[in-house]
Amino acid sequence: MAVHSSSSRRARLGAVGAMVAASALVLASCSSGEPEPAGGSGEDASYGEISVQYSWIKNEEFAGEFYAYDKGYYDEAGFDDVLGISGPDTGVAKLLSGSVQVALSDAASVGAAIAEQEAPLKIIGATFQKNPFTILSLADGGNITSPEDLVGKTIGVQDSNASVFAALLRANDIDESEVTVVPVDFDPTPLMNGEVDGFMAYLTNEALTVELAGYDVTNLAYAENGVPYVAETFSVTDQYLAENRELLKAFLTAEIKGWTHVFTEPTDDTVALVEEHYNAAAAESAEGLEAVFGALDPEKTAMGLEASKELITTSETEANGLFTISDELQQQTVDSLAAAGWEVTTDQLFDTSIIDEIYAESPELVDYLP
Repeated sequence: MAVHSSSSRRARLGAVGAMVAASALVLASCSSGEPEPAGGSGEDASYGEISVQYSWIKNEEFAGEFYAYDKGYYDEAGFDDVLGISGPDTGVAKLLSGSVQVALSDAASVGAAIAEQEAPLKIIGATFQKNPFTILSLADGGNITSPEDLVGKTIGVQDSNASVFAALLRANDIDESEVTVVPVDFDPTPLMNGEVDGFMAYLTNEALTVELAGYDVTNLAYAENGVPYVAETFSVTDQYLAENRELLKAFLTAEIKGWTHVFTEPTDDTVALVEEHYNAAAAESAEGLEAVFGALDPEKTAMGLEASKELITTSETEANGLFTISDELQQQTVDSLAAAGWEVTTDQLFDTSIIDEIYAESPELVDYLP
């Protein structure tokens, strides 16, 4: 069974210090990319090529992007090419240097860069409406079903995620002295071996790995326990946003159409599409992608798709459309970041005017469910 996890994966959400320092060196060289074409969007526009930084390797996390390629939505939107760049990478430094125009990032990475370096960045939409972190435990072990159950327990936490775990404790009025934290990497073996009662994990990855290994698991999801924030965010620089609104509108429209297929196509078809793109990326990888991550596991990919849908779709997206971020969720996100030590305002972090404009002009796009 292939395990699609590495220390780099979760570091993108927590280990932002070095990235932010590097970002500071390139702020002055921020580039706006290609100029906005004069002629509207879609068939009348020609936007050339843009680069999009993916937060992780090309797996099911980007199924919507794969559909946008395969169904011709990027072409239809007026792009000669949309170059999807494999991660792991928060994309923050690359945005600030102008080497990519859009990054699929997360509120923690973008918020930290804004709070610590006044980085000129904005989140313009979000695929994951819910924080994907969880405290994973075994049902016949720690069985951590509520924040109160953390008290007196031993929890495996990656160094890069220590601040986000501390935010969970603070959000639930739990003193750090009441929990024993053990440094771990991103392999959940210590949990399965009984070395820890709980393990900081991703709902779409390690939680599935342990379940597929035959264990009954319990998840204490951050999103439902005081630390909600958006992830897989469409993030850009302030300058690029100001100078390329029609381009970004065309791009996000193609993305909405692509992600709609994730909800309407048979799961087996989507798994096959993901496998095709994963294998293509593996063949092109100088590092030997399959040697590091193994062949794609269709069963885990299907489970990952279903888990991702749970993070993507909410009553608010059903009413307002994919990638929208309500005022309430924006405030919850900045409150979560404040609990982790990153003080930003909603206006500093978000600008959802383009995504709102798309749905105002094309309300039929709101209906992404079959």
